[in-house]
Amino acid sequence: MAQASSRLALLALSVAAFAIGTTEFVIMGLLPEVAADLKVSIPSAGLLVSGYALGVAAGAPVLAALTARMERRNALLLLLGLFILGNALCAVAPNYGVLMVARVVAAFCHGSFFGIGAVVASHLVPRGQAARAIALMFTGLTLANVLGVPFGTFLGQWAGWRATFMAVTGLGVVAAIAVWRLVPASPGLPSPHMGRELRVLRQPQVLLALAMTVLGFGGVFTVFTYIAPILQQVSQVSAGATGWVLILFGVGTTVGNMLGGRLADWRLMPSLSGVLVVLSLVMLAFAWTMHSTVAAIVTVFVWGVAAFATVAPLQMRVVQQASEGPHLASTLNIAAFNLGNAMGAFIGGAMIDLGLGLPSVSVAGAVVTLLGLLVTLISAALERRRAEASSVCVAGA
Repeated sequence: MAQASSRLALLALSVAAFAIGTTEFVIMGLLPEVAADLKVSIPSAGLLVSGYALGVAAGAPVLAALTARMERRNALLLLLGLFILGNALCAVAPNYGVLMVARVVAAFCHGSFFGIGAVVASHLVPRGQAARAIALMFTGLTLANVLGVPFGTFLGQWAGWRATFMAVTGLGVVAAIAVWRLVPASPGLPSPHMGRELRVLRQPQVLLALAMTVLGFGGVFTVFTYIAPILQQVSQVSAGATGWVLILFGVGTTVGNMLGGRLADWRLMPSLSGVLVVLSLVMLAFAWTMHSTVAAIVTVFVWGVAAFATVAPLQMRVVQQASEGPHLASTLNIAAFNLGNAMGAFIGGAMIDLGLGLPSVSVAGAVVTLLGLLVTLISAALERRRAEASSVCVAGA
C-alpha cells in the first residue's frame, strides 16, 4: 500500500513536471509563428527562451525563501497557482513585451517546484533509489518533449500559438489537482532551515555542481532553442513534419532520463563524465548531419538520449553534496539548468546574428558542454584527493 501511494505521489509530481516542461519547451517549436505574428526576428523571439530561463534563475532563490516555512505540498500548490497565472497571461498577451513579462511570471514557479519536488521525491522511496525517483518525476519533463511540445506545436500551427498557451493553462489546473489529491501532506520532511541551507552554498563542491549544470546542460539549449529553423532551413524538414521530429527527440529524452537515473544510482561521477563526452560529440556531429534530412533526424534522437541522461545525475550530484541543506541547493540547481538555457539561447542567437550560419550553433553547443565536462572532471579530481587525504589520516591514526 505504501509503495502504491508513493508511486501515485511520484506520478502527480510527474504530471506537474509535464505541464511545466511543456510551457518551457513548446516556444521552440513555435518560434517562426510567434516571430511572424508579433513582427519580431527569430533571434528576438528566441529571447523568450532566455527570458523564461532568467525568470527561473531569479525566481528560484526568492520563492525558496518565501516558501521555506510552508508545508511542502502547500508550497507546491502555491507554485502551480503562479504557473497557471503566467500561462493565462501568455495566452492573452497583446504584444512581445507583455508576452515576455508573462513568460517570466510563469517561470518564477519553475525552479522552486522542481527543487522542492526533487527533495520530496527522493524521500518517498527507500534509500538507494533516490536518483530513480528524481528521474521518475523528471519523466514528466521528458514526456513534455514527446507529447506536450509536438502537439503544442501542431495546435499552435493550426489554431495559433495563443491556443497552445490556453491548453497549457488547462494542464496546469490538472497538475494542481493531481498534486493536491496524491502527494502526501507530510512526507516526513521538516521545513528547511534557511541559515543551514545558505551555509551549504559555501561548500566548493556544491558550487562546482551548480557550474556543472550551467555549462553541461547549457550546450543543449544553444542548439535546441533554434531547432525549428535548423530543421526547416538546413535539414529541409517541412513545417508540418517538424513536430514529428520533436516527438522523436522527446522519445530520446525519455529514454535518456531513465538511463541517467540508473547510471546515477550506479556510479554517479564516471557516468556523468561519460554522458557529457557523448553529448558533446553528438552536437559536434550535428553541425554536419543537419545537412541531410535522414541523418539529421537520427542525430536528433541520439541527441535527445544524451541530453537528458545528464538531468538526474546533475540534480542528484547537488542533492548529494548539499545533504545538510538540500532544499535551496536543489532549487538553485534548477535555476542553474535554466541559467544554462538562457546562456545557450543567447550564444546561439549571437552565432546567427554574426552571420556564421545555423551549423555554427551546434558547434558552439558542443564547446559549452565540453566546458561543463571540464568542471565535472575538476570536481571528481578534488573529491578523489580529499578521499585519499582522509584515508591517509585514518591510516596514520
